[in-house]
Amino acid sequence: MIRKALSSSALFAFNQVLRDRWVAIQAANLPAGSRVLDVGAGSCPYRPLFAHCEYRAQDFFGLRGEQLRHGRYGGIDYICDATAIPVPPGSFDAVLCTEVLEHVPAPDALVRELARVLRPGGRLMLSAPLGSGVHQEPYHFYGGYTPYWYQRFLAEAGFADIRIEPNGGFFRHYAQESLRFLSMTRPFARGMPRWLTLVFAPLWLVLAAPLGLLMPLLGTWLDPFDRETRFTVGYHVTAVRKAG
Repeated sequence: MIRKALSSSALFAFNQVLRDRWVAIQAANLPAGSRVLDVGAGSCPYRPLFAHCEYRAQDFFGLRGEQLRHGRYGGIDYICDATAIPVPPGSFDAVLCTEVLEHVPAPDALVRELARVLRPGGRLMLSAPLGSGVHQEPYHFYGGYTPYWYQRFLAEAGFADIRIEPNGGFFRHYAQESLRFLSMTRPFARGMPRWLTLVFAPLWLVLAAPLGLLMPLLGTWLDPFDRETRFTVGYHVTAVRKAG
């Protein structure tokens, strides 16, 4: 287990890496020629995964380059509000919407719009954090979404077969925050007085190995033993658009 963790980028960036793997699996399961809409696509990092499909992207063009994953928007087909996409009902076989819900003022309206643009039997692929720091300001409105939110509002929007998977458990989450602690306390990087930085620097170097390497290793190894996953970073959700 530890050897596998050492060889994987998921050790230090599991949140994004596992989400990317999940999207890749979802994409591979879509039939060739499927009409796919990526809502809130940003830099369109998932476009290559849908090369076998008719891929279209939507976003509102409100973020700065440094707020986007690859520094700029990708080829966006629909520049609009995500709750009012200018396509007829049932235009797509699948909709992808990753890490967008927390940035939309009316997330329940968004899932209704995702249902509208999907054909009956179409597939929704959705992810959002359960908890995160403020990011992509000023377009961050909510702290996160629980399984009960998905179950209630997706069902009300017309979805069935709702499946919700945690993106890691408590131990991986804890390890992620250990890495964040190291990053946020780097000597000479937090505006500390010089004398305090010189005093703190040796302690930071002592902490670097246990927090930066040991905790990610332990977190990866122990995470399968977290059966409740109440402290996951977020959820990966799939659902099917009901007829009618």
